[in-house]
Amino acid sequence: MKNASKGFIPVMLMPFQNDGQIDYPALTGLTEMYLKAGAVGLFANCLSSEMFELSAEERLQSIRHIVDVAGGAVPVVATGTFAGALNEQADFVKQVYEAGTEAVIVITGLLAAQEESDAVFNERFHRLLDWTSGVPLGFYECPEPYKRVLTAEQLGQFVATGRVTYHKDTCLDIEQIRAKLAATAGHKFGLYDAYMGHAVESLKAGAAGLSCIQGNFFPELIVWLCRNYDNASLQHEVAEVQEFFIKNMGVMHDVYPTVAKYSLKQRGVDISTFTRRKVGNFTGTVRAGVEALYGDYSTLSRQLELVA
Repeated sequence: MKNASKGFIPVMLMPFQNDGQIDYPALTGLTEMYLKAGAVGLFANCLSSEMFELSAEERLQSIRHIVDVAGGAVPVVATGTFAGALNEQADFVKQVYEAGTEAVIVITGLLAAQEESDAVFNERFHRLLDWTSGVPLGFYECPEPYKRVLTAEQLGQFVATGRVTYHKDTCLDIEQIRAKLAATAGHKFGLYDAYMGHAVESLKAGAAGLSCIQGNFFPELIVWLCRNYDNASLQHEVAEVQEFFIKNMGVMHDVYPTVAKYSLKQRGVDISTFTRRKVGNFTGTVRAGVEALYGDYSTLSRQLELVA
């Protein structure tokens, strides 16, 4: 993302009314919450937004709404490729770009089937480039329908075209991260890591920032980490913050995004826990885990205020 500084780009939640319709006033509040927390960009219409459960018109309308609320304060990227013929994907990419986004995100697992080769993927992506002339693109190694991880060589070649400005990485491998950063060095391009397990190492290696689901629980804590990861006087606190996220990774992933919406409700955000995605049961045990998580966060945030 060429206009954003190093920092946090949230994978945005989608708030719904209890009847299942998109809650646009809540989406306004949610967007403003991310901005107030210090996000340097916004990733709309992503998996956390339940993008596969939205209609094409809902995708476009919600993207336009987020772009309007952001008002140019930060750039917005959004997913533009879904199942269908490549020409249909190209047409929707252009519509998403016309909605006001800075870059349109390509889902790696939707450009080629799991059994198809990297050569097939590469050929289709180059055709997509040809059919979306002038549209800046990015990649998301989305876990659904399956996770297709790009190699450093692939990413380097794509970024060298000048058309790829953004990458949300989910490889979970710090050595692959380093290789991808080396392959894309010198270009107007940002790699944003989704994995909190090596977040500090990734930032120190040169990642542009973090784009993780944990930011839908405590966005200001991710922002703090992005701003302080290399502060020599705060390395104990930096390690403590990363360990907090590693320790609680299971709680944050269980029945997600319902748990994230419930956590935000605990913090006073006006958002329903309704989800269109079938993610499992929000049991009493899960609820108790999220409530305990908020208590631990409150203790940690008070400590960080003393050293911020």
